[in-house]
Amino acid sequence: MKSLHISVVALAVLLAGAACGGRQSTDQTDTGAQVNCVVDKDTRVSIATGNNTGVYFAIGNAFAQQISVATGGKVKATAAETGASVQNIQQLVAGDYQVAFSLSDTAADAVEGKDAFAGKKQPVQALSRIYSNSTQVLVRADAGINSVADMRGKRVSTGSPKSGTEVIANRLLKSAGLDPEKDVSAQRLDLTKTVDGMKDGSIDAMFFSGGLPTPGVTDLMTTAKDRVKFIDITPLLAEMKKINPVYEAGSIPAAAYGTPADIPTIVVPNVLLVRDDIDANLACVLTKALFDKKDDLVKANGAARGITLDVARKTAPVTLNRGSAKALDTLGAPA
Repeated sequence: MKSLHISVVALAVLLAGAACGGRQSTDQTDTGAQVNCVVDKDTRVSIATGNNTGVYFAIGNAFAQQISVATGGKVKATAAETGASVQNIQQLVAGDYQVAFSLSDTAADAVEGKDAFAGKKQPVQALSRIYSNSTQVLVRADAGINSVADMRGKRVSTGSPKSGTEVIANRLLKSAGLDPEKDVSAQRLDLTKTVDGMKDGSIDAMFFSGGLPTPGVTDLMTTAKDRVKFIDITPLLAEMKKINPVYEAGSIPAAAYGTPADIPTIVVPNVLLVRDDIDANLACVLTKALFDKKDDLVKANGAARGITLDVARKTAPVTLNRGSAKALDTLGAPA
């Protein structure tokens, strides 16, 4: 009986070990082996994007489809609607997603353990820098708002909770001398609800950081027309750069939304993130698919034109994944 008991225990330990090994394999954990850019087993990848009327969502869904196409179905990818950058990183680290869209300023906070990630550096790396987001600040024409400072006492949508938009909105308000918690009536709403509020007059102003054109903003500009307008936030750029040098001057072309002229604004790059223990071969495959299938991503949203090899490696302070570096080497991306 004692011998039988030992055998049963040994078998249980063996089965448990096999089960653990299976999970590790499914997770595509990096073993440190040489990168050959081949995924040798069926793999599922979930991509964290953003609001369903935003560019992250449009390009993320197209990217998911093209990953499956590029790998002959070996890697099956799906994209999920989320609150965007901060939430994406938190759930990426938790293992809910394998790839996440993020603004570069939020990603920098994550790896440096600052602000929303205060005191804890997040174990994430980059697949690639991608297109840049434009900070789109719109107000109701009758709200008496011509600058961010004029938002004092107004109803302002600062974006979805734990989104990159919320991070930028709060930083802009502070740069204008306002306390986001006291000086404005902050509405932490996703883009769809924000647009609805701007249309019906329950919101006076809104922030949104997104690629161009952002479908939700297109809807607002098409239906509300002269009842809403963009404001110029570039006078706050110097203060914003003190917070993070990643912020740059840019513009929203008149053609994006049919405005009378280009709108000066502040832009910030985006990055695609993964956990730092992702299998390097999977990272390589995903990065190659991003660039090999770029034309299909552009069909989903024109912002994808900003996905270029020229800037792909510019992910600092986020480390570029070694599998992604291998992919960029083969694609001829400049060092």
